[in-house]
Amino acid sequence: MNNKILVWSITAALAGFLFGFDTVVISGADKKLQLLWNSSDVFHGSVVMAMALWGTVIGAIFGGIPTNKLGRKKTLLIIGILYTVSAIGSGLANDPYTFAFFRFLGGLGVGASTIAAPAYISEIAPAKYRGRLVALYQFNIVLGILIAFLSNYLLNDIGENAWRWMVGVEAIPALIYSLFVLTVPKSPRWLLSKFRSDEAKEVLSIINPDVDPEILLLEMNSDNKKEDLKETIFLKKYRFPLALAFLIAMFNQLSGINAFLYYAPRIFEEAGLGESTALLSSIGIGITNLIFTLLGVFLIDKLGRKTLMYLGSIGYIISLSLVACAFFFGWTGMAVPIFLFLFIASHAIGQGAVIWVFISEIFPNHLRASGQSFGSTTHWFLAALIPALIPTLFSTIGAGVVFLFFAVMMVFQLLFVAFMMPETKGLSLEELSKKILKK
Repeated sequence: MNNKILVWSITAALAGFLFGFDTVVISGADKKLQLLWNSSDVFHGSVVMAMALWGTVIGAIFGGIPTNKLGRKKTLLIIGILYTVSAIGSGLANDPYTFAFFRFLGGLGVGASTIAAPAYISEIAPAKYRGRLVALYQFNIVLGILIAFLSNYLLNDIGENAWRWMVGVEAIPALIYSLFVLTVPKSPRWLLSKFRSDEAKEVLSIINPDVDPEILLLEMNSDNKKEDLKETIFLKKYRFPLALAFLIAMFNQLSGINAFLYYAPRIFEEAGLGESTALLSSIGIGITNLIFTLLGVFLIDKLGRKTLMYLGSIGYIISLSLVACAFFFGWTGMAVPIFLFLFIASHAIGQGAVIWVFISEIFPNHLRASGQSFGSTTHWFLAALIPALIPTLFSTIGAGVVFLFFAVMMVFQLLFVAFMMPETKGLSLEELSKKILKK
């Protein structure tokens, strides 16, 4: 594999680091902010905690527009700027509404990054390595999650304004990422969709110097010539890839993953652990997530996307059922963290490693950003809705019922993998488009 492709892929994937950091860093400030502003469970859950996720929904809905019109590279740069402004503004906020506004800006960056980064990487990657290169985005997400948990733990005892440092420190990696993005080239497939063949040829000659770029252009262009570039993903012939994107995104959130990441310390405290032990357990979650994501990145091009989803689905069902039992039967101590470590491992090697790779592969070139926007919107709408309900659900029906519901949903995911999900490893994006549209 060309070293330049690896460097460019890592650079684009760093958007995932900021995604992970931004998503989880709020967990350390969760209870502090509720006490500081004396917020009700409903207001705290739906406004203070969930506003970033609502921003993510908007970013996911409309992120396909700049990704298509301005290009993948310029969109990635805009994302870095949004993260930087969001971190600084959130850290300086003095009321819940200002805080929520700046968290909303960061959410826009998260939503758009789930479209632009996987699309960019999938479009520059060789078919043989596409899975692991796009999965670098997910690896960076979990690395960001781990660093956020660690940062929260280290900053927790620095004083009453610790929460400001927790959310504000993100400005540093956001600024570094923005500078790195300036060094990557534009996507050759995007350039080709804009009929900028000469520029696409230049990039392709760098990506794959051993193959005549004219041959690569011919393969990519054959897809564009057959398709009407004014098409939308909602045409009847695209119903199958649209359903695939919807279902994998829906099941991703119905596992409870974002609800857990947002409220990890609170869940551990509900299980009888002290605040300090809860934060340490959160760091353990981050480490487990990182290790099994690495394993997923290593295996995704060897075993394939579908096999990893089988492993993850079975692990989900077992771990979530055990967590539900722990809350129903009053198991305390380290039992709940161990079950949740298994849950995170199942997510990391399955849905975590697969979702952004899979969605970036199943749509034709001219509809990739729109298709990813649809899948990402589904993902983030549920990621905003479910965590917003968690404080209220925990205080009414109880944590056990919530985790049991997630376990049942994962049985349906297993059926989706078994009877509907196609394998996408090892084929070029153009070959995949033909294969999936035949179904």
